[in-house]
This record gives sequence, C-alpha cells and structure tokens, in this order.
Amino acid sequence: MILISEKEKFFDPRKPFASKRPETHEEWQARMGGEVLAVVRSGLYLDFRFLDMALSALTPVPDERCGVLATDGVNLYYQPSALLRLYQENPKYLNRLYLHTVFHCVFRHLWLKGKRDARLWNLACDIAVENVLDSLNRFSVKRPLTWVRQNAYAAIAAEGRVVAAAPAYRWLAGQTPGILRQLEREFYTDDHRLWPKDAPEQPQQMPTPLPQKTWQKIGERMQTELDLRDKEAGDGADALKQQVKAANRSRRSYQDFLRRFCVTREEVHLDPDEFDLNFYTYGLSVYGNMPLIEPLETRESKKIEELALVIDTSYSTSGELVRAFLAETYTLLKGRENFFHRMNLHLIQADNAIRQDLLIRNEDELIHAMNHFELRGGGGTDFRPAFEYVNQLCAEKKFSNLRGLLYFTDGMGTYPARRPAYDTAFLFLGEKFDDANVPPWAMKVVLDEDEFSGPTARAASALADALAEEDDPYRELNNS
Repeated sequence: MILISEKEKFFDPRKPFASKRPETHEEWQARMGGEVLAVVRSGLYLDFRFLDMALSALTPVPDERCGVLATDGVNLYYQPSALLRLYQENPKYLNRLYLHTVFHCVFRHLWLKGKRDARLWNLACDIAVENVLDSLNRFSVKRPLTWVRQNAYAAIAAEGRVVAAAPAYRWLAGQTPGILRQLEREFYTDDHRLWPKDAPEQPQQMPTPLPQKTWQKIGERMQTELDLRDKEAGDGADALKQQVKAANRSRRSYQDFLRRFCVTREEVHLDPDEFDLNFYTYGLSVYGNMPLIEPLETRESKKIEELALVIDTSYSTSGELVRAFLAETYTLLKGRENFFHRMNLHLIQADNAIRQDLLIRNEDELIHAMNHFELRGGGGTDFRPAFEYVNQLCAEKKFSNLRGLLYFTDGMGTYPARRPAYDTAFLFLGEKFDDANVPPWAMKVVLDEDEFSGPTARAASALADALAEEDDPYRELNNS
C-alpha cells in the first residue's frame, strides 16, 4: 500500500483522486492500475458469467512487494508500474493472469499445502490452474499450447488422475532437477509469496480461516452455476468442473479427524505440572530452597477409547490404497497420545459380508494384528452387513461407549437406509471413488492422499538443488 500522509488513510485505487495537493506519479500509477483491473474484470464477466462472485471477491490493493499480481485470499495485490506496462504490451495475458490468481482461491490452493515442499507445491498449483485455462479455449485467455504443457498434462492424466494440484505434486516428485527447472519456466504466472503461512501444529484442530470459508461458499455457488449453465460454460469446462467439485469436498487430515472420536477420561500418569501448593510452601519454609512437590497419580486425557474400523475389501477397492490406509492407521493407533492404554478397537474386513473381525485391546495386540494382517474378501460391496454386525456388538455389550464407525471404502455399494445410534463416517482416499450416494446422516471425508503416501524427500531436495542458486528467476516472465 502507498501511505499518503500520517493523517490520511491508505490510498484506495477504486475511489477518484481527491487531494489538496497535486497527485504524485506513484499515486497516479496506483489509481490507473486499479482502473485497469476493473476493465479486465469487466471483460472477464462477459466471457465467464459463472464466475461473477469469484471475480469480485478480491479487493485490489497496490503493493510493491509482489510481481504483477499476488493474493492472500482477501486482497488482490498488484505492482502498479509492472501492471501498466503489461497492460500496454500484452493485455490478453493480463486477462489470463487475473483469472489464474482467482482460480488459485477457487481451488483453495492457498490453504492446502500442509507438509508438502513449498516450491514443489507452488509449481503443482500453477500446472493445475494453467491446465484449466488451456482447456477453456476462450479467446480472452487463449494462448499457444506448447509441447512442454502438452507433455506435462498428458503425463499426469496418464496415471488416471485429474490434472489437479495434488496429483501434479505427486507426478513432480519423480522428476529430475532439469525437468523441474523447465516446468517452472513454462508455468510460472503469479506471485505466491503472500499466500498464508502454515500455522504450527496444535494439539487440537484449528478452526478454518475465514477467507477459506468464504471461498468454500464461492466454490459451491460456482459448482451450481456450472451445472445450470452447462451449455454456456462450453465443452472445454470439463476440467474446471472436475477441479471445482474436488475442491468443494471436505479434505481432512486423518489424524485430525480421529480426534473427533476422543473422550475425556482419567488416566494413571504422573503430572508434574499440577501440585499442591501447601507442600511447595512447606518445603521452602523447612528446607529453605527445597520445595516439596507431590505429583498426581492420575490426570485427565482426551483420547480414543472405543472405535469400529471397517475396511472395504471388495473387488472395486484398490489393495494398494487399503494397505496404505492400514499402514497410516497403525502408525496413529500405536501412538499413546491417540489411544488409552486399554482400548476397544474392532478392525473389521467386509465386502458384501463380514470376512474378519480383529479385536484389539492394547498395543501388543495391535502390533500382532498388523504383522499378520491379510486382506480377505473380493466380492461385491454392501455396507449393510457391517452396520448390522456392529449393532449386534453394541446389543451384546461388546461396546460400552462406541464413539463411531469409520468405513474406508470407494463408495461404490449399497448404503443402509436408517441412521445408527453412533456417529458414522465414510473415508475416501485417492481419486477414484463415488461419494454421490452417501446418506445425509453420515460424514463423508476425502483423506489427503499425501498423508499416506508421504511427500517424497528426494523430490523436495531435488527441487531445492535445482533452484538453490536462483532466488526468484522467473518473476519477470509475467511481462513476457
């Protein structure tokens, strides 16, 4: 922002210039930059009516820190001199740049990085957005489709995935430093340095940021508009529809989601943080510099006590995804910070019938179960037998305080008609699943696949090596 004086407010490029003194060149550039963005936005309105809310959601703000355009999910920051130069030399590219930045917010790229490598994630997000822009085939944002772009899109799609940010990130993880450098030159568009920083890990799940909630509503409205205006969106909007639909799904960390099923219980554990002040002061009075502390024998803990975990082992479920899910489940369950010392976990395998039920009561049984686990099943998918079996366990008092049933599946099966007495969640992993028929009384959660496969350390270091000597080498490509 540009500060006019100590007594005046920040400069607003949307308002006409009004001052008792002459307008400076910097102020004129900032004001003209705001008008240019208004003209660009109006032109995009005519071509993309289903983007009405998205195009007006960001407030233009002049800022010399960014390249040409940047955003933090609330404001659209622009560098006035670079913006005016680009508008004069290549106005069509400015249309594309504006829409590129808006799509980052629509797809929620700003808030989905997690533990991924930052530079690799930035590149993956740019590839995902550019694929959508290239597929729209609109004159206002059209550009030549180079061989590098065609090859990247085809390679990601060859794995049977949508060319979205997460699949692109996993594909980039296997590329060499030279290819990564070439892809950055090709796909670099806007500045990502103002994207929200990841908050440090907290013991409890942090609330969703307000800008992210705002864009969630915009994305849902946009999905509805795309369905209603299917002909107006055109045939090239298929990639956009897929990414908007994927972004609107609830994507959660598995570990954070498990906390939903925690209960508070007293657990035998020494707690040096709480002690009787009487002993403390008595020790100081008698021994001078030696306070007496009586550690408590129990303390309140919020952990999981009882849980039913059902694995869909039908022929339509990928065995690789099941094994990845079980591996991550084992890692989380064996941690003492997640489960009480005495647990009541039923690990159930089912397709169209119950194939196995493993009762796990402590860490030793958990380790033994995972070491000797074998997938059983392979028939059709029917969710009803698993619910009937768990209801029977509750009736037989095998569960005294069942917090919930987690069903890991691809969603292709017959769901029960009635809501059970406990919370239910259907967990989806990967890209090939069908969540359209999930009952309204059940939670449906798309798990972050990178949490299970894990970001490749080799890829992160490869990108760092490739770009170690380049601070921000493609910033000026905005002007080309």
